[in-house]
Amino acid sequence: MATSMDGPLGPMASGIAEELKRLGYAERTADRQMSLVAGLSRFLQRRGVSTDEVNPGLVAEFCATLSEKSRGWRPTPRALAWLVRYLCRVGATTIASSPPPRSPVDDLLGEYRRHLLAERGLADETVALYVQAVLPFVREHVVHGLDKLVAADVSAFVTRECRAISGRAAERLATGLRSFLGFALLEGMIPTPLAGAVPSAARWSGASLPRGLAPEQLRALLASCDRSRATGTRDYAILVVLSRLGLRAAEVAALRLDDIDWRAAEIVVRGKGRTEARLPLPFDVGQAVVAYLRQGRPRRPERELFLRAAAPVRGLSPDGVSEVVRAAGERAGLGSFGAHRLRHTAGTNLLRAGATLPEVAQVLRHRSVATTTIYAKVDHRELSRLAMAWPGGTR
Repeated sequence: MATSMDGPLGPMASGIAEELKRLGYAERTADRQMSLVAGLSRFLQRRGVSTDEVNPGLVAEFCATLSEKSRGWRPTPRALAWLVRYLCRVGATTIASSPPPRSPVDDLLGEYRRHLLAERGLADETVALYVQAVLPFVREHVVHGLDKLVAADVSAFVTRECRAISGRAAERLATGLRSFLGFALLEGMIPTPLAGAVPSAARWSGASLPRGLAPEQLRALLASCDRSRATGTRDYAILVVLSRLGLRAAEVAALRLDDIDWRAAEIVVRGKGRTEARLPLPFDVGQAVVAYLRQGRPRRPERELFLRAAAPVRGLSPDGVSEVVRAAGERAGLGSFGAHRLRHTAGTNLLRAGATLPEVAQVLRHRSVATTTIYAKVDHRELSRLAMAWPGGTR
């Protein structure tokens, strides 16, 4: 990998090359990145800009000039985001690390996010859903001041928004808004309680069925992974963990190497509300994970169990886990679905194997057995005992 370059980034070339190696870029890709950095360095030199003035805006200008000249590869500012972070970390630039101006909406949602994390102990994924749900309301009303809010404003907003969204989205909006208004009252932003002014979303409990995969569909899903390749070994292990243990995508993403006790055949799962549970590690799950650790996982210092296949190498995100499931479903000809379908698969398979609802609730770590009762509707063996004979016919 060439490490000599002209311009203000030249003295840092060796360190930049080491950063690419640390991030897990393949040699060929790293060479291409170094060529891109060299081009940026010459661009800065022509502009008379020093290293400490590098910022995302300048990087975007540089990429725009390349796009005008080249009909082939057209890099975007995202391709050099790792460089901006590196320059910030080593103190080579101060402008790039300074945060952009924040609006009153950003500040308020930041406080609300901290409240959900610190006071309520919600998972990052849940916090993101709550913040996303209340964002339109905050944007609309923070300008005029929350202290002027009345119950009619709240109910009118919810009624208007719910006309254009699904039942599940309406339920998320109502739940998030009640939570936000409770937070606003606690912080003294509104003078009177307004959470009760949020209308309830019309959604009937237990109206839907758990959409698990049939055994032959699950076999097709697992068979879609090419286990002769490192990525296929990883994807297969993720699918086995999801379908056998019933984990959520965020729980799979949170798994670390230290969470598996191989001697005791147990695995630690970090669930909703910062809870932890120790689950038995079935033989086939352990076998799939071991194959990934030996044949698919790169030798890296990261402690996350499942890593991204492409640089920059880091732990797989919850969205990344869901993408693994979606891609496998499409390869197997089963359509596009997310990781939660495999959680339902685990629940229905437990019932088929003779587990009781409390046992299913324990494995899936439901806080209430009432949440698990949805699976009773797919337990055809038990439901058949309740079926009455049709008058004049056979049962």
